[in-house]
Amino acid sequence: MIQEFKKIESVNGEINLPGDKSISHRALIFSALANGTSVIKNLSNAIDVRSTLNCFEQLGIKYQSVANELKIFGIGYGNLKSPNNSLNAGNSGTTARLLTGILSVQNFDSQIIGDQSLSKRPMKRVIEPLQLMGGKFSSNDFKLPLKIFANSTPRSIVYELKIPSAQVKSAILLAGVHLDEETCVIENDVIRNHTELMLDLKIEERENQRLIYSSKKDYPKSAEYFIPSDISSASFLIVLALLTKNSTLVIRNVSLNKTRTGLLEHLIKMGAKIKYENINSSMQETYGDLIVESSHLKNIPIDKNQIPNLIDEIPALSIAGFFAEGYFEVRNAKELRVKESDRISSIVKNFKLLGVEIEEYEDGFAIIGKEILNLVLLESYDDHRIAMAFGILFSLLKDGGKINNFETVNISNPNFINQLESVSR
Repeated sequence: MIQEFKKIESVNGEINLPGDKSISHRALIFSALANGTSVIKNLSNAIDVRSTLNCFEQLGIKYQSVANELKIFGIGYGNLKSPNNSLNAGNSGTTARLLTGILSVQNFDSQIIGDQSLSKRPMKRVIEPLQLMGGKFSSNDFKLPLKIFANSTPRSIVYELKIPSAQVKSAILLAGVHLDEETCVIENDVIRNHTELMLDLKIEERENQRLIYSSKKDYPKSAEYFIPSDISSASFLIVLALLTKNSTLVIRNVSLNKTRTGLLEHLIKMGAKIKYENINSSMQETYGDLIVESSHLKNIPIDKNQIPNLIDEIPALSIAGFFAEGYFEVRNAKELRVKESDRISSIVKNFKLLGVEIEEYEDGFAIIGKEILNLVLLESYDDHRIAMAFGILFSLLKDGGKINNFETVNISNPNFINQLESVSR
């Protein structure tokens, strides 16, 4: 599907966005594992989250959807059922990696598959620590499809993360909640902490390290969850509001988890007028309203320590950086190459198609030029964040523009175009 964009003169009003994708995945997983009924409100409508639900349905979980609530009838410790078919994670790396952690300590065999994009993404990072826990696997060169064999002797470990990955951390911790002895994950970088917050896990701070522990005493319990709005989905509307004149946008109940606000903090340093109001919390997850106003932005260096906390928002940030005053550069972000697409390559290719001077590095890129010379059809590269980022760019141009295969946005935000239209003037 080719999606056409026209210039948006201003952005005004208020909007409620679907629930945060990362928190939604975890609320589903914890509810499925727990014994009893859990209620999830404002669950993400992303296809990725549906993949997690479908996988757990194959593992014996039942659910009921009513209005904006989902009831999950969890079956408790040790009661997951051996699936009759392969578990299809679709495009969702979170589904595949967190599920691998859970399945690696079960007493039955299983297999995880995914779509063409997910089947290219690395699984070695999660397989290696789970092998130390007794997990046994067969894979396609450490990629999907991944066969997971029954584990009769699971064991706890102490594991220091080699890369700053919340998915790897969560996979280990979720394996750990099935064991009597404590498993410990050591992280040297501040990365997403939804798993440990929502499960209320024990955490120790040591110099520049965090030690997170899990064991059977931390096994999920049934609960009621309210899922804050997705900050990653909000990022595109935030950038649009900042860059259009006479704009004021209110985004309600957005996740303000401190490990997810890297984009907001960097934009504020660039001169963005962004305010937080009505701060609340649910299951230790902080959320509140964002008030975003038109701003004059100036590019500044990105703190490399912030990269893990804004890695998913770099496509949106690159649009802000293009229109901001000064030179925009991203470094220390090699992880972008193993997302839904090689996002460094995807961003660079699209800017080059537009005639913009841009330089590519192994771990990032630099946008050097400010002039768009060619208005051509751009590619989404089957990557939802690339599609939305360049949709925002075209919404800021006098002559608009078109993006191919735009339907890929359904992976995270099926209502993106409607949201855009609802706040556009």
